[in-house]
Amino acid sequence: MRNNIIGIILEKNKKTYLSYNKFRKKIFSELAPKESEVILYLLPWLLSINYIGVPGYVDELLSPFRVFNVDNEDVRKRERIFRKMFDINIKETLLKPPPKYYPIHGIYTIGSVGSIAQTSNSDCDIWICYDRNEISGKALVYLEKKLNLIKSWLDNNIKMPIYFFLSDVNDIKNGVFGSVDSESSGSAQRNILKEEFYRTTILICGKIPIWWVCYDESYPINYEQAVRATQDEIYDGYDLIDFGNIERIEQTEYFGAALWQFHKSLSNPLKSIIKMVLLKMLLDAHEDKIMCSRLRREVLNKGATPSLFPDPTAFTLLFIFKYYEGRKKGELKFLKDCFYIRCDVKPYDENQSIKNKLINDLFKDYPIELTSRRHLNNFTSWDFNKQIEWGKELVKFLLQTYKEIFNLYTGTVSEIDKKDLTILGRIIAAAYHQKDLKIPVIYKPTDSLNLSHLTFAFEDNMWYVFPGHSAPVDSNTKSLMKGRALISNSDIVYLTAYIVWNNLFLENWMHMAPNSSGVTIQEVINLGNKIKSMMLTYNTSVVERNNYLKKERISKMIVVVSFENLSEEKDINNFCVIYKNNWGEVFVLRLNSKHKLAAFLKKNINQKSKVETYCYLQKSAKYYDKIIERTKKIISSSLGNGHGSSTNLFILGEHPIVYID
Repeated sequence: MRNNIIGIILEKNKKTYLSYNKFRKKIFSELAPKESEVILYLLPWLLSINYIGVPGYVDELLSPFRVFNVDNEDVRKRERIFRKMFDINIKETLLKPPPKYYPIHGIYTIGSVGSIAQTSNSDCDIWICYDRNEISGKALVYLEKKLNLIKSWLDNNIKMPIYFFLSDVNDIKNGVFGSVDSESSGSAQRNILKEEFYRTTILICGKIPIWWVCYDESYPINYEQAVRATQDEIYDGYDLIDFGNIERIEQTEYFGAALWQFHKSLSNPLKSIIKMVLLKMLLDAHEDKIMCSRLRREVLNKGATPSLFPDPTAFTLLFIFKYYEGRKKGELKFLKDCFYIRCDVKPYDENQSIKNKLINDLFKDYPIELTSRRHLNNFTSWDFNKQIEWGKELVKFLLQTYKEIFNLYTGTVSEIDKKDLTILGRIIAAAYHQKDLKIPVIYKPTDSLNLSHLTFAFEDNMWYVFPGHSAPVDSNTKSLMKGRALISNSDIVYLTAYIVWNNLFLENWMHMAPNSSGVTIQEVINLGNKIKSMMLTYNTSVVERNNYLKKERISKMIVVVSFENLSEEKDINNFCVIYKNNWGEVFVLRLNSKHKLAAFLKKNINQKSKVETYCYLQKSAKYYDKIIERTKKIISSSLGNGHGSSTNLFILGEHPIVYID
């Protein structure tokens, strides 16, 4: 009898959940019409057929894969368009179930897609869920190959970046989400990730998670009862899937997740701030009721036919606003500004009417003044320097939040792996701590910055870089308006490295105001290209995590010879050394003699380490080959190469790598 009642509840909730899921798909479709059509309808079709000439075709695959419920009405009515898209001259459906196939139980999004946080720069993380008891061995290899082929086609045909995560149902149930990497710590990725999945997911095609429908306000049921009911003969839960329950999250997990979310914020602070402050709030709240459960209750209590369901991002932001309401003056205002910019609000865009309605509802109780809204709406048009200053404020807020979390909870949370904490601390140090000669990182709040050109200018023995096509000049004094400069330094090599490292270097962006120096903009571009090819640009994710457990050492180096001197004045007593260490930091050092260069190398390069070194000299220099060879000789002899010893120094010439032994 009880299973009958539970079955009735599950059926009722399924209808509501599907209506809510349709609402989320509608937001996705409104904000990204082309991408949503491909992801929501074409993707399940591509995964479920294996036809030559169609993306994802695997020649070795004898039995196809098939997404549960792929022959639903939404996909079927589009199939004719899909066949035409790939020149398939077959009139009947390709979705007829074959005698034998490999089942894919569901395709799900996780993250901001289909919410007010979705913007034109959003990517889409997609879980492809299978059961390893049904797909393993060669079949699993073929599935991975099929997904890679489909992803390649998607990368070339839609703007939104897509990332597939092939996930075993049993692993999800047990909270196993892959290895510890730059986006996780040993204690932070079990329930935290499952909570985010349940709170933000859209069911693209497949089975409904049991967790989402096992709730009733008047007839309490637990997860295990719901699972048993789906296995009862009376109620066949064929269209439901068991990804496991989640009822509470330990402080240890919140703590670890908050710290590693801060790590992610180093690359994109505005994108991470919602998660960061949410985790801080949940750590402080000491409440058992998790956010996904609150959202589920709100959705299912609405019933199957409301005009507007709660949006997962707006729902989360409302709780954050309530929490920060009683804290320090100014924090709530700053957070509201951050979230407003983060959600890329376009109040007069008729193509995002649902998003605007949800955002207006969110800010009814926590309003932003009209003048402030107008100012925030024009964020992409702000002066570049003002955008960077605002980015500094954002990073300052995140740093303060990180310090509060670390100081309050690190002493009581013993389960956090000390190695992970050490790595994170050193990542933060590499990103934020200033050191002599080190190139600082620009705090970019978003990727949409108001910058398209940079101009080098020289005055009073100082170099300046200004945003824009030209250097601003005071009309009264005819001198540079130095307060408008992005960066200034007496060394133009330092400025060039600064621009490259902060990913502001593009050849067609570079300009130079007329000046008395011997440097041309073409030489700056040539040097910039060389620095970029060797040092790359700032990105914490490309550094191996274990590097932070090792002592700092130089890993790459460019020795620039007499960059500013006129062509006929080139010699080997003017060096600028650009070097990168194994923690991902870049430094610039000026040396005025070959003896100082030799001393620096002997002191700072371990002969047992591998160091890639490039010697750079302007091609137009007199005695180019002779100067390059002499510089190489200084480097190699300084490290003992000419005295019977062996090092892992690599000298990079214009083309080949020459090993010095």
